[in-house]
Amino acid sequence: MSKRSVLITGGSSGIGRATALRFAADGHNVAVTFNTSEPPEGVLAVKCDVSQPDSLDAAFAEVQAAHGPVEILVCSAGITDDQLLIRLKPEQIARVLETNLAAPINAARIAARRMMMKRFGRIIFIGSTVGMRGEIGQANYAASKAGLIGAARAMARELGGYGITVNVVSPGLTDTRMLQTTIGSEKAAQKATEVPVPRIGKPEEVAAMVAFLASDDAGYTTGAVIPVDGGIGMGH
Repeated sequence: MSKRSVLITGGSSGIGRATALRFAADGHNVAVTFNTSEPPEGVLAVKCDVSQPDSLDAAFAEVQAAHGPVEILVCSAGITDDQLLIRLKPEQIARVLETNLAAPINAARIAARRMMMKRFGRIIFIGSTVGMRGEIGQANYAASKAGLIGAARAMARELGGYGITVNVVSPGLTDTRMLQTTIGSEKAAQKATEVPVPRIGKPEEVAAMVAFLASDDAGYTTGAVIPVDGGIGMGH
């Protein structure tokens, strides 16, 4: 495929980092946003708090000045703030929804304007099987990831006529810092035995699916929710 301007939010760790390295290896002009973690070498690193619209606007302007308008947007930045429902505080709900749902919608809104002018674009949201299956103690996180599906499908209908596709990649148990922080190594290994492919996934496996959806070969795929979860989300 052609060399593209790629922006990955949350590209300094986990799935976002693996995706950034994959696009860089494929020869694209890659930029990542980062906040607290160190970004990978060999890409344009842009300091950004994705939950703040002004910060997102500034990040897009910086990327455009360096690489041209964003043609491939991957929204990978995300947080958890888990708690049982009856103990969940309003600020925990708001914080997770702002980062995991409002920020990707804002990023897509900014990117879409230039993509429409070029009549080409790829917008890919990193969802989660939790958004379809649910999980104890993750009502806020599950809602944020489920919301990405509705947002992506609305955008797919709006933007398809401009050559822009919008899809959601839905990882399951994936070997990231978030997984270790959320449930820990021992519980993660135990839960992996419930997966039809009985192991924890690799960030690079998710990145490979993202790379396909960004390619010219995926130009007729939009509004899709594509699992990379070893089969644990089957039926949802």
